[in-house]
Amino acid sequence: MSRGTPVLDLVLDRAVQRSKGHEVATKLRQERPGASPAELVAVLESRYVRNAGLLGGGVGAVATVPAVGTGTAAVLTTAQVAASMTSAATFVMAVASLHGVRVDDLERRRTLLMGALLGEDGAEAVSGQMGLGTLYWAKAALTKLPINTIRTLNRRLRRRLLRAGAVKGGSVVLGRLAPFGVGAVIGYFGTRAVAKNVVEGVEKAFGPAPATFADAHTFAAVRT
Repeated sequence: MSRGTPVLDLVLDRAVQRSKGHEVATKLRQERPGASPAELVAVLESRYVRNAGLLGGGVGAVATVPAVGTGTAAVLTTAQVAASMTSAATFVMAVASLHGVRVDDLERRRTLLMGALLGEDGAEAVSGQMGLGTLYWAKAALTKLPINTIRTLNRRLRRRLLRAGAVKGGSVVLGRLAPFGVGAVIGYFGTRAVAKNVVEGVEKAFGPAPATFADAHTFAAVRT
């Protein structure tokens, strides 16, 4: 087992345990009772990408302060990985909720999060392992596959995520530690790019948002 695997498992576990996606989706529906699922998904996407960029830029900015320096920035970057993963998990689970899929099982949460993080590569992994199509795979994977199959799929996704992180994530981390203020710029746009990849991964996993909420009547009754 790769030395990076236990660390990745820890970050993933904490992210899926701490994510409050269903609660976020419920609150958003309460705040915008007339909005369609597609409109609310767009709000979630915008908030997630914006917040990811601000988080990444903040770490890069710390590296430019002489009294703090890159040593502290490196520590903050480690903490940022955990924060970014939790933010991604919350976004992914919130979108799932708006699609009418509430994911309470932790193994299935891991599947959805890793698949979204990997984007097209995640969709291909699901298709290759389970024989599902690469488009809109999430609902079938999350509602129909037995838990042992989900665990097998998660091991495959984990390996791909480790390889992808070495290529994609490494360059973003180095960018955040660049000197003379450049790190703040690279950090902002780099983490926004990663977040946009997650958004695209979720779109591939779920497809277009439904036209209406399946629980619209019961949700309205609860609100009143």
